[in-house]
Amino acid sequence: MLEEVRITGLGVIDDAVLELSAGFTALTGETGAGKTMVVTALGLLFGGRADPARVRPGAARAAVEGRLLVSPDVAREVEEAGGDLDDNGSSLVLSRSVSAEGRSRAFAGGHSVPVALLQVLADDLVAVHGQADQQQLLKPGRQRDALDRFGGPELAAALADYRRVYHRHRAVRDELEALTQAERERAAEAETLRLGLAEVDAVTPVAGEDAALLAEEEKLANADALHAAATTAHEVLLGDPASASVGASDAITLLGIAGRALEPVRPHDPVLAGLADRLSEASYLLSDVAAELASYTESLDSDPARLAAVQERRAALGRLIRAHGGASADVVGVLDWAKQAWDRLAELDADNDKIAALAVEEAALQAEVTSLAVRLTALRSGAAERFASEVTAELTALAMPHASLTTVVSELDAPGPHGADDVEIRLAAHPGAPPLPLNKGASGGELSRVMLAIEVVFAGADPVPTFVFDEVDAGVGGRAAVEIGRRLARLARSSQVIVVTHLPQVAAFADNHLMVQKSDDGLVTAAGVVRLDQAGRIRELSRMLGGLEESEFGQAHAEELLAMAARERDAIRG
Repeated sequence: MLEEVRITGLGVIDDAVLELSAGFTALTGETGAGKTMVVTALGLLFGGRADPARVRPGAARAAVEGRLLVSPDVAREVEEAGGDLDDNGSSLVLSRSVSAEGRSRAFAGGHSVPVALLQVLADDLVAVHGQADQQQLLKPGRQRDALDRFGGPELAAALADYRRVYHRHRAVRDELEALTQAERERAAEAETLRLGLAEVDAVTPVAGEDAALLAEEEKLANADALHAAATTAHEVLLGDPASASVGASDAITLLGIAGRALEPVRPHDPVLAGLADRLSEASYLLSDVAAELASYTESLDSDPARLAAVQERRAALGRLIRAHGGASADVVGVLDWAKQAWDRLAELDADNDKIAALAVEEAALQAEVTSLAVRLTALRSGAAERFASEVTAELTALAMPHASLTTVVSELDAPGPHGADDVEIRLAAHPGAPPLPLNKGASGGELSRVMLAIEVVFAGADPVPTFVFDEVDAGVGGRAAVEIGRRLARLARSSQVIVVTHLPQVAAFADNHLMVQKSDDGLVTAAGVVRLDQAGRIRELSRMLGGLEESEFGQAHAEELLAMAARERDAIRG
């Protein structure tokens, strides 16, 4: 349970401490004193939305700190998150702050934690119900969620199974539709790829072939010029008796003459001997070049047919390169494209197989979704009957003996993420009245009692240690208010109940009574939250009854209320 809550910089609250205890705690005060800010603070402490607009003007941040007694399971969650506990591992300190700029921080056991951890802890520790929660419950979607919450573990497990299969079915169906809709585009792409691959197969290019053919075409196209040049060079080097283009002496002959002139005198000078050696080497080198020129000349063949074939092959390769050569603009680029095209074609062919497999899976999942939806509907229908019966019984205890509540489970046009059901809670306020939706079938006071009855039923189905109610008695008075007080006292037998109320009949049933009051500057300070003793409760209830806390008549009425409530509490706790 909550033992203590400290609030700073939130709305009209400057710095206030609430000392709480087990049982039923009533929180009262003048209108605008900041009672609802206490509920807002508790919502913030347990992971609610951090609204910077709630930060008191002039304050750097709003902060809420709470000390709780927790169970071993909750203590273990906090320790796993790195937090520490006090008092032999049973007392936990939580805190939450929000700056005026909107930055939010959360702490558990003195260590910074994600806000999500506070929300997880809240599921096990507290249920906060404000006036906004009542409005939310008027929405059909929230009513379905409420029924699912009431339905217990079996319905929760069935809903989890349904959602898992439903989302898988949606994913498969979307993928199947996408593949099916793109089938024409895929077929056109596959045909284009096949045509391109057929062109490549018809030519069968080889890497580097385009460069080799270019060199061969150059040689064949200039064969006559190459032959003439090589022949002339050979004649200059080695001579040709049949040719008159060079004088009687060729280059090799002249080198031989020069060498023989130096040979007799080379012993006399090493320098000259070296030059003679170099002339000899030059002669050998030129002889080799002349021989190779002769061989080259004999190998040259002016072959117009081969030239035409090479040119035709290069033209075919050129067409492929222009179509598929890519950035490299060569045969290697064509071969790379062909490899990628084969891979893509395999993917496209596999898509056809995948469509068939997905169609089978989609049909199976559709059948499973239908089956799980039917089971979910059956569980919801059973829960709806129990829920309506229990809430109607609670309404009888809340001075609405002739009212009856029904929960209508109707079929949607098609299953959705929450099943195939729409859920609507309807109220017949008196015999003969048709069951109408809550926002049409109940007055303001009746709606408050219906909401309290629903929360009490929830408490039995999904109990938590602490319940917080913000003016659940709005629009109610007289005998109905007494019944609300009595019902809250009954709920406080098993849970800690904290109620913000403006009704003396409700506050009278409290085990503990805290009064919130502003200081002269309009703020709630540390001295502004007072735990009332018996005399203080009499004065506060007198104020709530008629605004005259010093009135003898008002005080007598307050004393009578407190005495009646005390007898009722004793009877409840039996």
